[in-house]
Amino acid sequence: MSNITLKGNEVHTIGTLPSVGTTINDFALVDSGLNVKTLSNFDGKKKVFNIFPSIDTPTCAASTRKFNEEASKLDNAVVINVSKDLPFALGRFCAAEGLNNVETLSDFRSSFGDDYQVTITDSPLQGLLSRAVIVTDADNKVVYTEQVSEIADEPNYSAAIEALK
Repeated sequence: MSNITLKGNEVHTIGTLPSVGTTINDFALVDSGLNVKTLSNFDGKKKVFNIFPSIDTPTCAASTRKFNEEASKLDNAVVINVSKDLPFALGRFCAAEGLNNVETLSDFRSSFGDDYQVTITDSPLQGLLSRAVIVTDADNKVVYTEQVSEIADEPNYSAAIEALK
């Protein structure tokens, strides 16, 4: 289990992020059109998973905006934002913000949080996803991870983007 904090208060996740060098698990997440997306939808692309508790918080919104900006500069890569938010909320946010360089997918009816070990097990955020980043190569091998130690903090964008090179 990962020990993280929310505004200084201890919070725990169900486990630890996948290790560098391992292959990520398949998933079935839902896009804003209620279509199921799986790992095969992103075959042959490098992936940045931007995982967070809710799009309706300032830090989650900021990370989505920042990765959208960075994604437009990437070749053969995709940013996949994942949260427990309903697909409608994710779609509304991206439409309102004009974000079109990222995939925003909902874990509202899948096991992604448990499979990737990012489900929060206690605190007021119990059941939501922790703030984490997982970067893979085009063959789905993990090349970088970050379990953000303070949920209110933004991830290390430059390290995640650098891992794609």
